[in-house]
Amino acid sequence: MAESLARKPKALTAAFVNTVTIAGKYHDGKGLGLFLFVKPSGAKSWVQRIVIRGKRRELGLGSPPVVTLAEAREQALENKRCVRSSGDPLAERRKSRAFLTFEEAARKAHAEYAPTLKNPKDRAAYLTSMESYVFPHFGGVALPEVTSADTRRAILLAREKAPGVAKKLIYRVSSVFRWGIAEGMCVSNPATGDALALPRENRISQHRKALPYAEVSGCIETIKASNAGGTTKLALEFIILTATRSGETRGACWEEFDFSGGDDAATATWVIPKERIKMKHDHRVPLSGRALEVLREAKEYSDGSGLVFPSTKVGRPLSDMTLSKLVRELGFDAHVHGFRTSFRTWAQEQTDFPREVAEAVLAHKVGDAVEQAYARSDLFEKRRMMMGNWASYLAEPVGPVGSLRPPLGAIK
Repeated sequence: MAESLARKPKALTAAFVNTVTIAGKYHDGKGLGLFLFVKPSGAKSWVQRIVIRGKRRELGLGSPPVVTLAEAREQALENKRCVRSSGDPLAERRKSRAFLTFEEAARKAHAEYAPTLKNPKDRAAYLTSMESYVFPHFGGVALPEVTSADTRRAILLAREKAPGVAKKLIYRVSSVFRWGIAEGMCVSNPATGDALALPRENRISQHRKALPYAEVSGCIETIKASNAGGTTKLALEFIILTATRSGETRGACWEEFDFSGGDDAATATWVIPKERIKMKHDHRVPLSGRALEVLREAKEYSDGSGLVFPSTKVGRPLSDMTLSKLVRELGFDAHVHGFRTSFRTWAQEQTDFPREVAEAVLAHKVGDAVEQAYARSDLFEKRRMMMGNWASYLAEPVGPVGSLRPPLGAIK
């Protein structure tokens, strides 16, 4: 990166350090080789350029505001004195601070990052993916000595075995180095896109199989007539009626349902907590008349755990495998998640509801950040009308095409 030409004092000041945002290297001018490195993202770190035994090195001294300008100067001066006495500040640091290996650093970084990850599976996968694909390659190497080549080899090998995991690994490995830079344990991040220079993947994305919407009602009838367990059949129908994700329905608890306005389709609502959905806020789901009937039937299978659709093991929800297996065994070439696609296609082809309403049903974000900042409605009443129409369509498998288009005047 070219060094910044932004105006600064001959020697850095605390005020300048706190306010500068332009990317570049800002030298302190005190003869210590100290400079403030500002990244395009705005992240800042202290670096000292120093010659140790004839070789120029760059030592990370931490990041502001954790490490102040005065503290960075003090450390840089100590390093200068160490070199003048024929010492090696890097070696001294290894002895005094016992440089962490990559694995040790990853576990410490994970301990800090884990609380910020809302999905429990992501918190667990952070370390398990590294244990499988990263630690065996350079987990025992000191953090500042891990190179881009080390990281690149591990990522490419992971890509061969688990492409989806490899993509997330890049971010996870990079987060360890970002943590190390902030802690003053390393200067650079060898896991950035430019540093890795990974070849582009030639993969064709494969969507989950879905039934044509005209066949969904027949699928429901087949499910009802099967010998499967009661909660399994009800859970599948509820997933289809609400167009929710499998995990959202399987983990549904009675306390999430609001019947305060009455147990009818005009007011009944299911509120999925943000912790259980791919959103930053709770998601309200309007309930159709048939969805309410499913819930009433589900009460007969209550095991006292609070789960709406419990498995045969008390307190345990149904597994996704149980639902997928039933659909497959009944002869339907579709994935449980694919019923959301069936709903979305029906909404697009058989109704006049705006696209935004269907996307809101699926709990998808619509538009860029600016649009989202202004369009804050969750279109709840329009979604209630749409889900009522969807339930009616499913109850009339041989109804005429387009018969359930909402009156144009009703959509405003």
